[in-house]
Amino acid sequence: MSSHDSRPTAGSAAARAAMFGELISASHTSTLEQVPGLVSEHAARVGLCDVLIYLADLQQEVLSPLVAEPAPAGERERDEIAIEGTVAGRAFQHGKIMPATVRDPLQWWVPLVNGTDRLGVLSVTLPAVDHDALLDMERLAGLVALLVVSKRTLSDVYAKLVRRRRMSVSAEMEWRLMPQRTFATDRLVISAVMEPAYDVSGDVYDYSFGGTKAHLAIFDAMGHDTGAGLTANLALTTLRNSRHEGDGLAVSAARIDQALTEQFGGDRFTTCVVATLDIVSGHLEWASCGHYPPVIVRRRATVELGCSPAPPAGTGLGLPVTVCHTQLQRGDRLLLYTDGITEARNRHGEEFGMERFADFLIRHQADELPVPETLRRLIHHHLDYHEHRLRDDATVLLVEWPGSPYSRHEVEALSGVPPEDDLP
Repeated sequence: MSSHDSRPTAGSAAARAAMFGELISASHTSTLEQVPGLVSEHAARVGLCDVLIYLADLQQEVLSPLVAEPAPAGERERDEIAIEGTVAGRAFQHGKIMPATVRDPLQWWVPLVNGTDRLGVLSVTLPAVDHDALLDMERLAGLVALLVVSKRTLSDVYAKLVRRRRMSVSAEMEWRLMPQRTFATDRLVISAVMEPAYDVSGDVYDYSFGGTKAHLAIFDAMGHDTGAGLTANLALTTLRNSRHEGDGLAVSAARIDQALTEQFGGDRFTTCVVATLDIVSGHLEWASCGHYPPVIVRRRATVELGCSPAPPAGTGLGLPVTVCHTQLQRGDRLLLYTDGITEARNRHGEEFGMERFADFLIRHQADELPVPETLRRLIHHHLDYHEHRLRDDATVLLVEWPGSPYSRHEVEALSGVPPEDDLP
């Protein structure tokens, strides 16, 4: 290149910046199925070769390549990778960029994370590796995650790819209704799991933020049919509408009861907990409508919060709703859950139980795993205990509250995001 040629070289910072900008521009008019080709084409210009996008299934058991024509429901995807026992799986589980092989580190596995919600991994080949190249891979993965999320709601390919078998209509409604499974800020980490992923009928969770408040909820609707899904859908939508109108918890609970009663005439109801957490002070207020109260995991013990529950919403009894209050302590883990977690029995008639539930969380907290990985392992442990035959939905919403703000490194470690200062 002559002294008068201002074009950036392939490996220069200017070339990398141009690549990211050109990829964003090219993606504006692309479908999700076109994203892998665009990413591979643009990334290769700066030495990031053979880029492949792998997405995790709903139960987070396998990673499947993003292709234009996924296999039919119930059939294995070609070239899918198990999450357990593989390097790609460990990159997904722990949120770390990892070489495919130590002896010849040309191929790398890069976590694909939208904010703090785990989507899958990227496979990237590099002829030579340095810190800048690893940083480029991480940033490419971040951009790809944003592209996938922005386009997946309009893509039937995505819906087919992340399923390993047919899904009930109720589950279809509820997965589209609920927020992403993991979200984190410097003030708290929220993560959720739900099983059975393909047949869930009445369980839904919710969370959102307004100023210094985190709004939390969990519902367990009566029945195991499409009607249960409709009940949960109406209850959650009513809660959101009430919250947007500025209503407090008691009014919101009453409005849910009224909406369900008017729609179903007392034939359909849901239990629920609705709660608001001040993420700065740790002050928690909640109300229960026939549901288990929240539980706090505090160091190596559990604290079950006491509060007089109102009747389940939808019964139309019109009884008052009690709003209760408690103060969280530094490092507390707050749990909202449905009875499918604690009351489900194995074939010997033994309940999973709160003690086993809490013990699992306490032991895995000591392992310093990311919060979503702890919950992924919890639900798989729960499924194994019941020999993969759940008679009821099992849902958990877990909130980590640090007291004082997390450092950036701490929140990245808790949520499974690759930290820039900890690249290989």
